[in-house]
Amino acid sequence: MARFIFITGGVVSSLGKGLMAASLGALLQARGYKVRTRKFDPYLNVDPGTMSPYQHGEVYVTDDGAETDLDLGHYERFTGVSSRQADNVTQGRIYQTIIQRERRGDYLGATVQVIPHVTDEIKKFALAETDDVDFVLCEIGGTVGDIESLPFMEAIRQLHNELGRNQSILIHVTLVPYIAAAGELKTKPTQHSVRELTSLGIQPDILLCRCEHPLPESERAKIALFCNVRKEAVIQALDAPNIYSVPAQYHAEGLDEEVLRAFGIEAQGLPDLTRWFDIMDRYDNPEGEVTIGVVGKYVGLQDAYKSLNEALIHGGLANRVKVNIHWIDAELFEQPDSDIAARLEPMHAILVPGAFGSRGAEGKIASIRFARERRVPYFGICFGMQMACVEGMRNLVGVPDASSTEFGPTPEPVVGLITEWMSAEGLQKREAGGDLGGTMRLGAYEAKLSPNSHVAQIYGSTTLSERHRHRWEVNMRYKDRLENTGLIFSGMSPDGTLPEIVERPDHPWFVGVQFHPELKSKPFEPHPLFASFIEAAVKQSRLV
Repeated sequence: MARFIFITGGVVSSLGKGLMAASLGALLQARGYKVRTRKFDPYLNVDPGTMSPYQHGEVYVTDDGAETDLDLGHYERFTGVSSRQADNVTQGRIYQTIIQRERRGDYLGATVQVIPHVTDEIKKFALAETDDVDFVLCEIGGTVGDIESLPFMEAIRQLHNELGRNQSILIHVTLVPYIAAAGELKTKPTQHSVRELTSLGIQPDILLCRCEHPLPESERAKIALFCNVRKEAVIQALDAPNIYSVPAQYHAEGLDEEVLRAFGIEAQGLPDLTRWFDIMDRYDNPEGEVTIGVVGKYVGLQDAYKSLNEALIHGGLANRVKVNIHWIDAELFEQPDSDIAARLEPMHAILVPGAFGSRGAEGKIASIRFARERRVPYFGICFGMQMACVEGMRNLVGVPDASSTEFGPTPEPVVGLITEWMSAEGLQKREAGGDLGGTMRLGAYEAKLSPNSHVAQIYGSTTLSERHRHRWEVNMRYKDRLENTGLIFSGMSPDGTLPEIVERPDHPWFVGVQFHPELKSKPFEPHPLFASFIEAAVKQSRLV
């Protein structure tokens, strides 16, 4: 039976519970254990799919088509274990399930209540599909004391009792702030946070204390005394130079050994951190650097492009170079006095990521034209591929009205709403004006590549499976005219109806993809498209 590790956070948000869960999962893997990592989100949205990136950050998509929290990206990148729909649940989804059952009469006339019905559903989610792993790490979103997280806290309290001492433990991530005026670290916030947790019937086994300065032994002993944990179970978590050094740092602080001790498991030897040391060496000792201009729409919050940011870094690791990412607001290029060349000429490569809506679209089209005409490596992802096709129709075919129906009615719909497509479950249909949540083309789909294409060389294969999240597609009726300009449709859906990849063979590196390759990139397994893109940027840097 799997052992469960429940992870909560206190004092403030954004302490890095997701990164901690991912790092601990990696450490347990390095000791030979199989792990699965899950996220409980307390908000009432069914999933984050309809939330603004500025509200929630990136929406991470799984192979089976779930729109999930961005922390699942951390879990996958650190452990290599593909996340599933069963690995992320929101309070909204819990309540939706319960209300649907109540309407069907499944509760046989009982009064439906938070306890036991909501908590039972949460526990059912936590226990599902865990027979094939040794450890299940369950991160509870939010901060202890939040009203919306109370049902989840009660559920893990019940589970902790039901599973038993050697089957579950609780880790609380907290903050030990440094007060510069006093020149001291203060433990009182941690004490109050643990007191709040214990008032809910939850006693943590391990405290992970985020701090900017080393935690003295005296303060560690004070925290242990007031919070009712062993002193060795008070783990300091200093700010790390980069996220990929965190697993090794937590191991050095004894986190993985303390977790095993809490389960009554004797640690056998040391974890194999070879690949993490290699990643750290590549990150800390680059042999060059490149500058990538990301012309985006949500650049005010980098978490909106979290996986993209990491995938570019992974491409740098593959080429042993430092990647400097310049986030450029696409709307800057829509102003009459905007000097596009001045902003983009210092870039060794240009990337246009996914987005929704018309805001910034013209600026992205202008940046694509710059990359095409100046022969700067260009990578278009999802919306970036669509706008590359619009740019080609406007400036090479000579159709100035070329546009997307996403922006409104147009006489030249180069990009249009996709209403039918084939999936593993059969024919999928959507209607304009229907529900927005969960209705896109989501999850992993296969594609076939032209044998002699650039992308086939990059992948080393003529088939691929990549994750999608989009509602609009390039209109195939424009394919021939675009290919006459040199923009080749080198990747198609298996039935030949949906374009997946376009490229320009006469350009140093010009690729647009309808899917999101950044979602499958890992530090120890960089995605081939990002590795190739950064390689092209390195070559471009030598020409500048």
